[in-house]
Amino acid sequence: MACLGFCGEWFLSTCSSKLIAVHTKEPREPFVFDCSRAEKRIKTAKDVNGSDASEETGSDTVLAFAVSSSGKLVAITDDTKRLILFQCEPSWLCISIRWVVRRCTSLAFSQAEDELLVADKSGDVYSFSVVEPEKDGELKMGHLSMLLAVTISADDQYIITADRDEKIRVSRLRSPYSIQSYCLGHHQFVSTLEIPTSHPHWLLSGSGDGTVKLWEFESGRKLQSWDLGQLEDDLCSDAAKGNNAAVFRICSSPGGRDVAVLCDGLMNIYMFTLERTSDEKLRFHSKLHFLHRPMDIGFDTKGRLWVLLDSSDVPLQIHTFRKNSWECDTENDDLRRVTEILRTQWSTTDNFTSVTNHFEHLYKVSFDNVSVYLQKKQQRIEEHQLKRTKAQKPKCNKKSKKEPDEVLTRPST
Repeated sequence: MACLGFCGEWFLSTCSSKLIAVHTKEPREPFVFDCSRAEKRIKTAKDVNGSDASEETGSDTVLAFAVSSSGKLVAITDDTKRLILFQCEPSWLCISIRWVVRRCTSLAFSQAEDELLVADKSGDVYSFSVVEPEKDGELKMGHLSMLLAVTISADDQYIITADRDEKIRVSRLRSPYSIQSYCLGHHQFVSTLEIPTSHPHWLLSGSGDGTVKLWEFESGRKLQSWDLGQLEDDLCSDAAKGNNAAVFRICSSPGGRDVAVLCDGLMNIYMFTLERTSDEKLRFHSKLHFLHRPMDIGFDTKGRLWVLLDSSDVPLQIHTFRKNSWECDTENDDLRRVTEILRTQWSTTDNFTSVTNHFEHLYKVSFDNVSVYLQKKQQRIEEHQLKRTKAQKPKCNKKSKKEPDEVLTRPST
């Protein structure tokens, strides 16, 4: 799965088992970390005899990564259940390699950068210390459903988690058993969360129902909702099957004014603006169309939107906001440098495949048990009536044969 992000002036991209970091301003040596060549887990007697021994192996594909608020720390997790912590300034350094219990779906640093939260597929959140990089993780909290996203409020007071069962839970970070609120309103799994930097008490959420919602998360109050299907002219394959296009990524600019939304499998990116004073706080601005499928999006420190594309010829585009419109910036030295290195790394990556549908297995399948029951009931009634009809026919035939004998033996008057 290919993703992108920014760590200060470093452009980050994951490609299969690799983490690729390219400095956008200085001609510094790019940093490449390959999880397939990383430290292997040492199996203990418990691992060998335990029920989870079969889960030791994996494809080493990077599943998620997170960047600290200062831009000095990066964490990634892979399919082999590694949790790897990096320092990127003043130079790149692998600080530690630890192991998680289950494969992870989302990571988040605390604003104090002393804690790293890890959400996994079983619905649990583990806390890993950044200050003690060799210390094992501690169970923080849990859901009854698979977790898909986790984030922390700007004041380090709340941990916000989203799961497959349409729920967004707001809990206190230091005492997660104390639930502050729920943000309820989605009709499918909640796939992504984003807290705008300029609006620290607001929360943006995206879902498999094809909607983006704006919340005041401390109270759980919904401020606004956008159905992206109403903004889309061309129906995608998922929509044709009856599913809305799931929201894959929501990201906000450093100033918090601009918001970009990417849906899974669509060729468009939806641009919004946030306005605190307006009644319509999340306002739709424009739609960017691409010839190649966008795989991920992210804003750099200058507020430019970088788009990672499913194309070896044009893997990246930069869009800049000028004169109230988003324009593609093709003549850019930063773009040339990063693109050249990306092409090199992608060409040397084995088994790199572009995932076309990240969430297909998360949609809930509805079963109409009542109609099936009524159909079987009607079938049983018809079979019973048929048996009764067959049983009555021999009796009628026997009676008709006896009637002539009775006529012959009847005495005459």
